[in-house]
Parts: sequence; structure tokens; C-alpha cells
Amino acid sequence: MDQQVEEIGWVDQALRGDRAAFGQLMHRYAGAVYNLAYRMLGNAEDAEDASQEIFLRAYTRLASFDRTRKFSTWLLSIGSNYCIDRLRRRRFAWLTLDDAAYALPSAEPGPERSALSHERRERVQQALQRLPENYRLVTVLRYWHDLSYEEIERVTGLPESTIKTRLHRARHMLAAALGPEEQMLWDTETTA
Repeated sequence: MDQQVEEIGWVDQALRGDRAAFGQLMHRYAGAVYNLAYRMLGNAEDAEDASQEIFLRAYTRLASFDRTRKFSTWLLSIGSNYCIDRLRRRRFAWLTLDDAAYALPSAEPGPERSALSHERRERVQQALQRLPENYRLVTVLRYWHDLSYEEIERVTGLPESTIKTRLHRARHMLAAALGPEEQMLWDTETTA
């Protein structure tokens, strides 16, 4: 069965009061929503709280879902708007990564490699947190969620030319923040 058809079925069931159907949608997109929130907010605890709120908002607004769009695009649009609101409220109080990255499972063997990988992720995440929120959003959607320009356009409401310009500028800002010797970190993180 086509994923979009299956999801529309779950949406219809959820609108008729079937909470388990919405649970299927949550299960399918929990990782993507958490990842978006984590990359935008830079903090595991905030990302968990944001994920819950994003799904709550999606559930209460489910009737407004446009069946011609992908559910994931609609959901990430709600998520990106919520994260931007949270960032605006905290007025760019830059956060560093806490110990939550250590709790994440790692496929890399050994403590040395794990520590280096954590350090690498932390530097990229810190550089990402220094980006203005409008640049950070398109960067996260493009490089961590692999959305096309068209999908980013639907999520953000921005024209494709603006998205491309922001991505170009964000790459330059990240390169400057990471420095020439650490530029490979950005390349490693976006392909990981």
C-alpha cells in the first residue's frame, strides 16, 4: 500500500475518534519530529517537550490537513513553526549540547571513537546554533531531513530562490564558524 494512502486512512480514522490510528502516525514520525526539534533547539530535553507539543498541535489541527500534501511535510511545517516560536521566546539564548548525546546509541566501536564522534557532532551543533533561525531552519530541513526545495517551500512558505539563497549563506556561515580545518566536520555530519 502506498505510504501516503495509508497515512490518509489513518488521518480519516483519527478524525473519527480512533486514537490508535493517530498513534500510528506518531510512531512513524516520532524520529523525524524529534530530530527537527533537536536540531532547531539544540537540547534533548527541549526537543522531547517540543515533540510532544508538535504532535498535540497536529492532533488538534488534523481536520485542516490537506490530503493533496504529504503528511510528513504538513507535520514538519507545524514542527518548524513551533520551534521558531520557541527560539523567538528565548531570544537566541545559545545553548550547548548537554550529556544527552552520550545516551544516544552509537554504531561506532570503542570509547575513543565515540568521544571523537561526540566532539565532532557537538562542534557542528554549536555552529548550527549560531546560525540565525531562518537559516538554521532551511539547513536542518535540507541536510538532516533531506527535503527537496519544493518540500521546504511547502513547509516554510518561502520561494525556492529564497531557500537556495539561505542555504548558500548558511553553508558559508557554517564554514566560517567551523574554520577551514574543521570544514570536514560539516561534510561528515550532513552525510551521516
